Amino acid sequence: MPFINIESLTDRIGKSQTRRVKMIARLLLAGLLATTGPAGCRSSRPEADTIPAPTTATQFGGTDLAWIEINIAMDEQLLPLLGLVPRSSGSPGVQALALQVQAFTTAELSSLRALHDQAGLPAVNPHKGMEMPGMVTPQQVTDAQALFGKRFDADALKLIRAHLEQGQNLADSENKSGVEPQTRALALQVLRTRSAALTTLESIH
Repeated sequence: MPFINIESLTDRIGKSQTRRVKMIARLLLAGLLATTGPAGCRSSRPEADTIPAPTTATQFGGTDLAWIEINIAMDEQLLPLLGLVPRSSGSPGVQALALQVQAFTTAELSSLRALHDQAGLPAVNPHKGMEMPGMVTPQQVTDAQALFGKRFDADALKLIRAHLEQGQNLADSENKSGVEPQTRALALQVLRTRSAALTTLESIH
């Protein structure tokens, strides 16, 4: 089960954000990550804590805020891996998948960052670099840089699949529990793009 170190997060973003980070971490443990199955964290409490929405014209709930931040981190950390595909992969199928995922990830990041600013979230993302299901780590990208051909393809497909599946899980949670219309609409789009990409992935031999 991935371990979320609240104290390390606190040190990274400053003491003024302590209460908010703890609430985000509890929300992820109790709500969003509870949908990931055996590989994810599960909480003994069925209800999810909420984070106070910022004072803006549009009301963002706790699930909305956590979903925006964690998806920005996940998408940003996936892109370096996808950037390795043209030089390291010998498979036309893997290259086509990478282009497909890169295209919707780049577009999605633009929407997520706009929602981030609209919600008044802090510039420092507490989920950046966090180890959890579906999050491509800098070390995994470094390891992939040393691989080529079939070895690279197998590693890249494993990481891309985990990212896509976790994206589906989190988007499903946002669709069910989110309250901000634009954020929920983006979650539905994420469900569609992940489903299409997983179909492409399954066709690669």
